[in-house]
Amino acid sequence: MLAPGSRIHVLGACGTAMATFAAMLKDRGHEVRGSDQDVYPPMSELLAEKGIELRAPYAEGNLEDPIPDLVVVGNAIPRGNPEMEAVLDRGLRYRSFPELLREEFLEGAHPVVISGTHGKTTTTALTGLALTAAGLDPSVLVGGYVRDLGGSYRLGKGAPFVIEGDEYDTAWFDKTPKFLKYFPRTLVVNNLEYDHADIYDSLDAIKLQFRRLVHLVPGSGRVLVGDAYEHALDVVSRSLASVERFGLAEDSHWRAVEVEDSPEGASFTLLRGAEALGRVAMPFSGEHSVRNALAALAVTVGLGGGFERAAEGLARMEGVRRRLELRGEARGVLVYDDFAHHPTAVRETIRAARARHPGARVWALFEPRSWTSRRKVHQEAFAEAFSAADRVVLAPVFQPERLDPEIRLDPEAVVAGVRRTGGEGCVLPDAEAIAAFVGEQAREGDVVLVMSNGAFGGVHEKILEALASSH
Repeated sequence: MLAPGSRIHVLGACGTAMATFAAMLKDRGHEVRGSDQDVYPPMSELLAEKGIELRAPYAEGNLEDPIPDLVVVGNAIPRGNPEMEAVLDRGLRYRSFPELLREEFLEGAHPVVISGTHGKTTTTALTGLALTAAGLDPSVLVGGYVRDLGGSYRLGKGAPFVIEGDEYDTAWFDKTPKFLKYFPRTLVVNNLEYDHADIYDSLDAIKLQFRRLVHLVPGSGRVLVGDAYEHALDVVSRSLASVERFGLAEDSHWRAVEVEDSPEGASFTLLRGAEALGRVAMPFSGEHSVRNALAALAVTVGLGGGFERAAEGLARMEGVRRRLELRGEARGVLVYDDFAHHPTAVRETIRAARARHPGARVWALFEPRSWTSRRKVHQEAFAEAFSAADRVVLAPVFQPERLDPEIRLDPEAVVAGVRRTGGEGCVLPDAEAIAAFVGEQAREGDVVLVMSNGAFGGVHEKILEALASSH
């Protein structure tokens, strides 16, 4: 454990997780500062609000005045970073973010780890809000901005600590997944598909890590698993803790029945076994939203929280940024932003947009930016997922020079697949061209859905400007 008032230097402090963790450490009374290559919002604003000094760019001198007691290293920091090299040369004490999180916040708590390929951020937020509404006063750490929290974390006094369990690696010096550091007592495995092609060469490699995660749950703990994903069900099959399925299947322990979807959101009745606990309504659409809510309620009720208060908390949820987030409206056209970058997430996001706006013409704009989406491993699946939209526009692969052509996604082939199913699609060279095209072709009542795990060249604002200036 850190001594009270320790001096901590955070490497990569403008990343979402690292900035959030820096703020948590500051709230604990430590003297915290950070560094990054550039100073950029929104995390730079959080650091400024917390009074955390941010030094840029990376330089050996950033470790001076005063020398820190501990350096926290993010997984984006490689060998060769001048500050990392100085830490090693000087023999300064350092920890990865997940290691220090466990030591300082999870020991003595009841870690609730939310894992899976899709929906981790939203399900973590939903679980935290349900536990809070039920009076269990949890701590929460989310990989995104939750409006209800006014940020990405909450430090409560109750035993539950809800954390997004990421299967990505920990640091340059520790290539095990982050979630293996969290030692869950309650574990949610929402779903499981192939992803993170830059570090996992197969689905089996990912499943191995999830099996290891499940094996960390004590016999007195609980494992909650989504009933719609065979690979998720497979990895929990040898759990020594109790396993409870959630979803829409008739034999699931936690089940949604009488599901309704409307522009106002989804609603359902929650069954625990044969017992009807009550009706749940929330301001989010789509079957994936129902499944995320089921996980949150199963965690909360299982930890002793009251169903009615938990359901009321979900009904009031304002949402997470970049999860079907309305960015603006111009000329009667709605422009949404979403973090989707996997075929399944793309398909579910399009379906949710249709449920929210029945009868509208839906545009799907996509930037292949994540390491997995930039590879052709899901090329056919992307074409199938985009076929649910009325018009599809793809950007070129982000930084194509970093992938060999034989393994790189071919956006033209994806669009060709969309056309074979009767859809309309094209590939345009950049955000400016995409915005101009949408500004010219979109009509009143259209819904424009922008999907990327990055900034996409600021295309959202460019589209709104193009719409506003066109006639």
